Amino acid sequence: MAANPPGPDKNRAAILAELNKEKRRLLQSQSMNSPGASIPLSRPAVNKEFRDQAEQQHIAAQQKAALQHAHAHSSGFFITQDSSFGNLILPVLPRLEPE
Repeated sequence: MAANPPGPDKNRAAILAELNKEKRRLLQSQSMNSPGASIPLSRPAVNKEFRDQAEQQHIAAQQKAALQHAHAHSSGFFITQDSSFGNLILPVLPRLEPE
């Protein structure tokens, strides 16, 4: 039985080498084009802290506005307090002594 001629093996090796080069080039260009590729890992923590601080300031402003509105348009008493239900202000009911 005769061995395979060397020509097709050379062609196969050349094709595989070209495919590997193309694959590396595509992977490189993909990593360069991805949005978070060049951002250091510590940066998102800074952005998260800034976003959390801005969100807390926004909530504080909303609480203040809601409290002022409630005091202006109601005869009740209200306080600002974090609520598990998302309420910005809570009504305060006075305790009456039993007679």
